[in-house]
Amino acid sequence: MENVHDAEVLPTLLNPLRRKLGNVYADGAYDSKASHQFISRKGATACIPPRKSAGLWKKVHPRNEAVLVMCKEGLAHRKKISGYHSRSLAETAMYRFKLLLTGKISLRNYNGQVGEVMAYLSAINKLNTLGLPVRKSRV
Repeated sequence: MENVHDAEVLPTLLNPLRRKLGNVYADGAYDSKASHQFISRKGATACIPPRKSAGLWKKVHPRNEAVLVMCKEGLAHRKKISGYHSRSLAETAMYRFKLLLTGKISLRNYNGQVGEVMAYLSAINKLNTLGLPVRKSRV
């Protein structure tokens, strides 16, 4: 899917989710009216930083407040107060997936691929229950 913009696949990513969504964290590529409307219809709050060149939308919208804060305080401040940096947790999880479990799917049929990914995720969940290593300081 090389010719598809990130925001176009947002419904495809979120529709299969059965659990209630609280916040949806995404990068500026998802800063579109369609993305915000879709996230709102799912009953979630969009935590999407406005693009640097973002303007205000005509109708009253929470994004307008984000644009005003960004113009006044800067993008870094906006990300901090919105909790946007929580997005890095998902990116860290994907990094672990790719690093520890090769990040490649070897099976060719769809059902096999789903099973393979579920096995990888089960392994990552098991690793997460073990906790992180504790470093001892050198004396």
